[in-house]
Amino acid sequence: MAKGSLLSSFKVARFLFKKPKTLRYPFEKKEPALRYRGFHLNDWDKCTGCGNCVDICPNTAIEMIEVPDLEVGPGEKNERPKLDYGRCCFCGLCIDICPPGSLRLSRDYFHIHFDTDTFVFTPKDEKTDEGTFLPDENYSIMKASLTHRKQDYEGFSSDLSYALFEPERVPMPEIPPAERTLSFIEQVVGYNREQAVREAERCLECRLCEEACPAHMKISDYIGAIYNGDPEESLRKIYEDNPIPSICGRVCMKHCEDACSLTLRGEPLAIRWLKRYTADTIQDFKSTLEQQPGEPTGKKVAVIGAGPGGLSVAYFLRLMGDDVVVFDELSGGGGVIRIGPPRYRLPLESIEKDADHVASLGVEFRYNTKVGTDVRFQELLDEYNAVYLGIGLTVSRSTRVENADKCGLALDFLRKNKTESMSKVTKEVIVIGGGNVAMDVAREALRLQHMQYPGEKVVTRMASLEDWDELPATQEEIEETREEAVEFNPAWGPKKVLLDDAGNVSGLLCMKVKSVFDDEGKFAPTFFEDQEMVLNGTTIIEAIGQGSDFSFLPEDMLEKLRFNEMRKVSVDENGMTSLPGVFAGGDIVNTNLDAVTAIADAKIASEGIHKWMTRPR
Repeated sequence: MAKGSLLSSFKVARFLFKKPKTLRYPFEKKEPALRYRGFHLNDWDKCTGCGNCVDICPNTAIEMIEVPDLEVGPGEKNERPKLDYGRCCFCGLCIDICPPGSLRLSRDYFHIHFDTDTFVFTPKDEKTDEGTFLPDENYSIMKASLTHRKQDYEGFSSDLSYALFEPERVPMPEIPPAERTLSFIEQVVGYNREQAVREAERCLECRLCEEACPAHMKISDYIGAIYNGDPEESLRKIYEDNPIPSICGRVCMKHCEDACSLTLRGEPLAIRWLKRYTADTIQDFKSTLEQQPGEPTGKKVAVIGAGPGGLSVAYFLRLMGDDVVVFDELSGGGGVIRIGPPRYRLPLESIEKDADHVASLGVEFRYNTKVGTDVRFQELLDEYNAVYLGIGLTVSRSTRVENADKCGLALDFLRKNKTESMSKVTKEVIVIGGGNVAMDVAREALRLQHMQYPGEKVVTRMASLEDWDELPATQEEIEETREEAVEFNPAWGPKKVLLDDAGNVSGLLCMKVKSVFDDEGKFAPTFFEDQEMVLNGTTIIEAIGQGSDFSFLPEDMLEKLRFNEMRKVSVDENGMTSLPGVFAGGDIVNTNLDAVTAIADAKIASEGIHKWMTRPR
């Protein structure tokens, strides 16, 4: 025996006659350290069921279990983590990776039982939830075993300074407001490779975003490809569900980002901008994707409208082998998106890039062709096996107040500026409306003012029925419009367009709005009749909403076309309308009014059309 070992034995012997220190739990309690790591607690109100704790656990001590009665919203799963304390080493990695900070370790660490099954349970937070654990066969044993003192909750919790995820996104380079209002230069510059990889690195791969995306894109996969430096693979993953990435990478409503788990304590992953990075990085979609049409079916489909829905349904049908012809009255693809979003948000080149790839698959586009005028709808029914309506909202609505005929209309204004010559504006412009289109009109008018009156004082004013907290525009649009010094006048509704002695527009008489909606949530504005205000302006543009134009349909067919209570076209589970063989999607069907929802409708309708055309006769 070594000398050191022999001496150590004698040192230990001195403890033989000392009284042992024993903690007689539960009769005696020892105060644990302030950041002691005991049993887990989980605030179910914060938990999204993302499963990041499962992915990071080095001991596979955590699994997600379904809680059937749990009510969840977009970006959440009805699952909660279940812990196996036979495996847990209390390392705390699950705490540091938890995006909402719902999971933490209490200071409660005593559990004595001969039944090993009782060491596996689903934690809850007694402060915010009914009961501490998911009721199961071990619930009563665990609840009796654990101490529930106030200090037990003050254990190891998440600290963003040491979190295993980056809460802040990589800033997107943008043209400053003072500079961008001088021209129609694209406002968002876009990520470079290094920035895109750094932003993609933030993704936790929980896929909550994919549940929230109407088209259920494989977001985690295409972002993972960006992180791995493979934009070609990223594009292939995008095109599995979305054939218009250049468009969606700029004007998508990004429901996915609203559901991103990083949003809860930080900024959401820049999913839209990463999609744009991929689309902008790949110059030639055709050679990269190497897509071919499906085996010919001998079936023909007519698509009315080359907007996001029309482009998408044509793409999906062509991959199935169907022949597709797209009709549109405009000179190029994009539909309302071609004429609506200004160039500083969505350049025509980006639209053409997406439309050109769809055309490369053999889809025929007949532009400058208006159905109902250049070709009758009945002719399409006779010549084609099915028809898809993707006509969008192409008619601007008017307030119809006195002298409203002297005003311009939003879509006419936007269309002329984007696809024709620039509109002439005056130094004082008033825009009526508070939605995204109104913001586009106001910001575009301001740019035209600076271009037509360089160095002179100009002003663009907005008047909306809605107050600040009711404005229908997205917060992003509102903030950018305010950055550009557009003057807002929320909760003021138009009463009369004022004219000078020569009959020209001189201003807008407004009334203070009392309420916009009634008790049932229906649009029914009321006003304070004794509160009026005059806005000075010599150009007024109405941007209060858009509607659909069904004038191309014969009267007998229009009578048979069913609409729902929201005045949207009713379709069945296959996307077919009440007219046999006529399918529809996009803005005329749903209330989301965005490109990605039109894509989702197109996926459903393309499957429905294919089944309809190949059904047994």
